Amino acid sequence: YLKISKLALAFAIIHSKPPGKSCKEYTEHLAKTVSEQDFGWKSKVEVLEAEVLRLRQELLLNKICPRFCLVNDASAEALLDRERVNPVSYSSQLEDSGCDVSNDYAFDSLGTASDFHQSEHNVNISKPWFEMVPPLNLCCASKKEFLTAPVQFLQHLLEIRKLSEGGILQADFTELENDSFTVCSSVSRLLDGLTVFYNSPKFPVSNFLTEAVSVLISLITDTKLSNHVLKKCFKKLEEFKKNLIQIILKNSSVNRFQALHAVSHTLVLLGRNNILRNSLISLLLSEVRRFAEQLLQAHQIQAMYDITQYENIFPLCMMLEQLLQNETEESNISSSDYDGEEKIKFLRNLDQIILYLSDEFPLFSLYLWRVSVLLNSGQIQ
Repeated sequence: YLKISKLALAFAIIHSKPPGKSCKEYTEHLAKTVSEQDFGWKSKVEVLEAEVLRLRQELLLNKICPRFCLVNDASAEALLDRERVNPVSYSSQLEDSGCDVSNDYAFDSLGTASDFHQSEHNVNISKPWFEMVPPLNLCCASKKEFLTAPVQFLQHLLEIRKLSEGGILQADFTELENDSFTVCSSVSRLLDGLTVFYNSPKFPVSNFLTEAVSVLISLITDTKLSNHVLKKCFKKLEEFKKNLIQIILKNSSVNRFQALHAVSHTLVLLGRNNILRNSLISLLLSEVRRFAEQLLQAHQIQAMYDITQYENIFPLCMMLEQLLQNETEESNISSSDYDGEEKIKFLRNLDQIILYLSDEFPLFSLYLWRVSVLLNSGQIQ
């Protein structure tokens, strides 16, 4: 049947082709026309799916707290208007090599580091979350505004949580268990959008994207909501962390260092959560160990090594050191509580690796030694 159909289609194309065009040209024209129609349908389906998700989000919020009113006021519209008219200012350093990362203003110009430091401890802010949320616009082609729905939904969850904790509203968060699809889809869309941004960051960075990261961190660190979210979205969060680590390792652009700082800071903030911290430490240990073994092999046979990846490994080392220090300072938990397999693999032959690399790669060897000391700090104590 398939062969007969193909033969019939071929005859139809031959008989209907206009004069002056070959069969190949006419076939390519028909294929392009059909693909454009398919693309149009896909775009319509995406818009409809986004609308369905928005309605499910509103329904879930109403079930959790019927008294909570969703508001898109003038202040929300003003936020996007101000961003369109007066985009975020950024330092002229972003136009050069980006190697000078000692300037704090350069980090602030990303719209990430300074805002994250303020937001990670300020979940209970004076201004209501819903007054900070841009209005939802599903007709806009901008990918940024397709992120508005999940960000708005998660901000509303945080606002209800804050108001219910203060006794202002009565909320039933057990409804999150009954509608896992809405929560998973919202978090998934948010993580996918952030991954796209970190893969090809645009300067100046939008205030909205900074707010999206702030919402994600607030959600993960919230004592009540994080349990519901992690239970349903753990695999997606693990995939998100792996993607960010690969973005750091594979980024070869000249002006990459400030962008890598933003990615690293997001990962460190995710590592504030006890459940995510252990898996993040295991991922970092695996990548640092893999690179150390490759570097040792290249050094022994006097082969070339990837200088870009050598430069990019240091953000991973600094993250690893910071997470291990935080764990030791906060809970004094022995490092043996981390993933045992990755810890054993990392420490195996580490002294030999440091010995061989210390002359030519002293800084990297120093980081390896510092990480090993932190991993063994629990046993030393």
